[in-house]
Amino acid sequence: MSVLGAMLEHNRTFVDNHEYEQFKTDKFPDKNLLVLACMDARLVELLPKAMGLKNGDAKLIKNAGALVTHPWGSVMRSIVVAIYQLRVDEVCVVAHMDCGMNAINPAQVIESAQARGVSPQTIDTLRAAGIDLDNWLLGFNNVEDSVRHTVGVIRQHPLVPRDIPVHGLVIHPGTGELKLVVDGRAGAES
Repeated sequence: MSVLGAMLEHNRTFVDNHEYEQFKTDKFPDKNLLVLACMDARLVELLPKAMGLKNGDAKLIKNAGALVTHPWGSVMRSIVVAIYQLRVDEVCVVAHMDCGMNAINPAQVIESAQARGVSPQTIDTLRAAGIDLDNWLLGFNNVEDSVRHTVGVIRQHPLVPRDIPVHGLVIHPGTGELKLVVDGRAGAES
């Protein structure tokens, strides 16, 4: 059975047995918190447990590296919407040690894309259209610096109110230990 088939079969049982009832909540986070975290599979259950969060406590945005790479991209839009429409009044950026975005090689990603069927002409067309693929695919060299940068992008965004604390943390993907990098209430770095 395919992954999708198994998922749909499980879902039918989940719904039929009313297993969803334990997760009932509304769209407003109980802790008025938004967490921007890395999409790493090791963090799916570990991150909320390590942060003491349960279903309904926080809005959770996940992407590669817990990065805000563009102040007008979809991640930043989601943060702004959460602040003004979903009662978020605190933001945590949580990256992790041993991240795949640490020192990622854009050339290798492009080579892999071509090996999977993306034509060299498509790559050339994107570059000719002004898309800087190498910069767009670039990760970071230091996870704490990356967290500071993302916290800064959020903090300096013209649509983020000054009274919204934006914290930065790094989680260990094995133990769940959190290290404070930026305390958004104090504005201080640790």
